[in-house]
Amino acid sequence: MNVADLTTFGWNEFFEVNLKSYADMGFTCGRVTLEHRNLFRVYTQNGEVNAEISGKLRHEASSRKDLPAVGDWVVIRAQPEGGRVMIHAVLPRRTSFARKIAGSRTEEQIVGANVDTVFLLTSLNQDFSLRRIERYLIIAWESGTKPVIILSKSDLCDRVADSINEIQSVARGVPIHAISVVTGSGLQDIEQYFKRGQTVALLGSSGVGKSTLINHLAGVDRLRVQTVREHDDRGRHTTTHRQLVLLPAGGLVLDTPGMRELQLWDGDESLQLVFDDIEALAERCYFGDCQHQDEPRCVVREALAAGTIDAGRYQSYEKLQKELKYQARRRDKLSEIVEKKKWKKLSRLATERARLKRR
Repeated sequence: MNVADLTTFGWNEFFEVNLKSYADMGFTCGRVTLEHRNLFRVYTQNGEVNAEISGKLRHEASSRKDLPAVGDWVVIRAQPEGGRVMIHAVLPRRTSFARKIAGSRTEEQIVGANVDTVFLLTSLNQDFSLRRIERYLIIAWESGTKPVIILSKSDLCDRVADSINEIQSVARGVPIHAISVVTGSGLQDIEQYFKRGQTVALLGSSGVGKSTLINHLAGVDRLRVQTVREHDDRGRHTTTHRQLVLLPAGGLVLDTPGMRELQLWDGDESLQLVFDDIEALAERCYFGDCQHQDEPRCVVREALAAGTIDAGRYQSYEKLQKELKYQARRRDKLSEIVEKKKWKKLSRLATERARLKRR
């Protein structure tokens, strides 16, 4: 295996160890660069190939998270007939960038795998929202990746410094960069995140400039860009599927479709990290199980009354906390259903084997 070529796409010792048992059986590997319906584009030692999921892998997958996602390193083998490449397994993910799938179903969706840094993009126009940034931060920290906040379209804003100060109040310690692809301002500052083999995922609403930034980094118009509507500063979805783009100067960027419905999947510890100021105050309440409602000597309510905690930030904390608790209940119920189905299937197979033995 030409490891030198694969390291360009992020191959390292972590994946080498996990591939060994498969390599001994004659399998090779590749990284998923594009997912489109049931077809995958995979970068291998021999270049990019089209691949499909094997029937066994699809059958054994308990949910969508067990199937390949963009950024995954997958175990593959070429089929002699038709030159097809089949994906037989997904190597363990070093990091996984997940969300609850859009809609009412309780299911985890892997948005990107093996990501090193997440760019949380928000534009310095009507898209600017501290509450959205708090939500993005929870998802980023939960994934195991490093979050970086990117403020795009700085050329359209005359209060960039004030906006950065506002974000620092909710994202203490997280790097913040204001950029403009139009003027080139701030673009040199983000080059540090695109070292060889490093993967950066872009997350942000429609119209914040994700595709424009990728086109700049790639040096070509890789992705279609639509202009922003004048009446509300919003753009339409320009990316319809996730894809991993290898940049000419090194590094990789993972683009994700604009997420209008970004729902949390998990993140209790990340919630505590993002709202560490509120959590620290809550520990000083007189009652250990204080709900910050009518209890006496509640430090959180005292801070709200004094203005030490911003009321909007606390409302966001409560909302996200309730959302995570609701998803936890839904996950527990789903796990119970999946477990029952598994044992029902095993019982049926045991009954069939016993019946065959009696013949």
